Amino acid sequence: MDAVAALLNGPRASGAFLLRSVLRAPWSMRIADRAPLTVLAVLRGSAWVLLADGRSEQLGTGAVALLRGPEPYTVADDPGTAPQVAIGPGQVCTPLGSPAMAGLGTRSWGNDPDGETVLVTGTYTAPGAVGERLVRALPPLVVVPPDDGAGAVTGLLATEMGRDAPGQEAVLDRLLDVTLVSALRSWAARPGAGAPGWYLAHGDPVVGPALRLVHERPAEPWTVGSLADAVGVSRATLARRFTELVGEPPMSYLTGWRIALAADLLADPALTVSGIARRVGYASPFALSTAFKRVTGVSPATHRRSVSA
Repeated sequence: MDAVAALLNGPRASGAFLLRSVLRAPWSMRIADRAPLTVLAVLRGSAWVLLADGRSEQLGTGAVALLRGPEPYTVADDPGTAPQVAIGPGQVCTPLGSPAMAGLGTRSWGNDPDGETVLVTGTYTAPGAVGERLVRALPPLVVVPPDDGAGAVTGLLATEMGRDAPGQEAVLDRLLDVTLVSALRSWAARPGAGAPGWYLAHGDPVVGPALRLVHERPAEPWTVGSLADAVGVSRATLARRFTELVGEPPMSYLTGWRIALAADLLADPALTVSGIARRVGYASPFALSTAFKRVTGVSPATHRRSVSA
């Protein structure tokens, strides 16, 4: 697994909310569901995305947008159209005006079955601690233009959303994941996109292999020296180049990665804290607890109770 795949593996859909919207102007939806990450694809027609800070951007047919929560936003046919429905946490819909939205079949809704605009929305409700590292690196709105890598996948996703066969939820979750990764890669590859340091560093001949070792073997008792030896450079070279490209020293990054992995593993009640500690590179539950509380501000036990509530 390369350095990028390890972090992109974090936001893995599981029973994600997916909806196909068929709309005729005028239409407008106020989204306040507080979801950490949403994928919005325009299959036909166009749509405006209006952020809480006043920024707005128009999406044409084939465009894909990634929206980082939890701030609310509006999706509309025109910036001047007043919202007709508000979507809150748990995807609870509150009508605000007409024309009213209604169900239009399997995973579909809208105000007109023959509307000129078709959108596909996929919402990640809980990306996990590893996924949060990726989500935090994103700007509030990422727009991938048409024909920039995600079009074929979104079309397949839209087709599958109309089906209700055995295993369909798993199929849709994986297609949403592929759509997200395709959009992320297209965005990060653009000059000046502002992609995070760990993404840009994956192709570096020194830092890339070091990141791969950290991601694949977190249980190893890594030091800057042992990582440098494994990569084939001096300790000073690795420390300098890693900090320069990733934005933090190797051991700081390693600690953050281990704690993120531990946080996600704590969501599994079948795993003991002792077993999790060994899997992420700590010699004892006490050592993990100390590091976990230093990084997150809470103990592993407190975190486990919060994610199982």
